[in-house]
Formats: sequence, C-alpha cells, structure tokens
Amino acid sequence: MANTDIETLNSFLRGELSAVETYRQASKHIKSDIARTEVDACLHDHEARVDALKERIEKLGGSPSESSGVWGVFAKVVQGGADLLGEKIAIDALEQGEDHGLADYNRDVGKLHGEARSFARQQLLPAQKQTHDRLSRLKHNPNLH
Repeated sequence: MANTDIETLNSFLRGELSAVETYRQASKHIKSDIARTEVDACLHDHEARVDALKERIEKLGGSPSESSGVWGVFAKVVQGGADLLGEKIAIDALEQGEDHGLADYNRDVGKLHGEARSFARQQLLPAQKQTHDRLSRLKHNPNLH
C-alpha cells in the first residue's frame, strides 16, 4: 500500500509542479491588476500543495519527484501557444490546467489508503477545487475582455 500511495502522491506532485511552471510562465503575460491578484494567489496555492505533497511523500518513506515530467512538457507547449496571444489565452490555458488537475485528483484519490487518502480528500482536493473555481471566475469576468 505504501508504494501505491507514494506513486499516486508523486503523480499528484508532478501535476502540481507542472501547474507551478505554467503559472510562472503565464504570469509574464498577465497585465490587469485583478488577473494578477488571482493568478498569483493560485500560484501560491499550487506551491503550497507542492510543499505538502513532498512532506507527505517523505513521511511515507518515498522520494518526491523532482520534475513535472511529461505534464510539464505539455504545459510548456500549451502555454507557448498562449504566450503568442496574450492575457486572455494565458488565462484560458491556466483554466485548462485546472480542469486537468481536478480530474486527476478526482480520478486517483481512491487509489490512496488511510492517512494518504484523508490528506488528499481533506486538503488536496478541496484546495484544487478552490483554485479551479478561482480561475473559472476569472476567465468569465466581463472586466477582462
């Protein structure tokens, strides 16, 4: 069970590392104050989840992933296209990433056991829903278009 938990938590960690990379790339293209505030808040939320996941993986005796792996490459490609088109497209790309992250958590939380499952259900999943909702509201904010 511990190995399965470590693998699943590392998968979540790679997703969070990818999110951090994507938010850092996108923040270069955010011009409006309202969008900057929301994007920065989401970035900090993802950074906090990276720290929490690393700590949990180490507590289980595992080695935290160092890179985002294939999702980081995907994030760079998606964000690369957004870089050419500006703030609105950057926000759209971030929301797509939030959709993907939420789907990953929902799909894989059931693979975890005991404390790891509680951690994911009580901390990770609600936090991911919060950043997802924040980006969705930002995307649909009429003051940004």
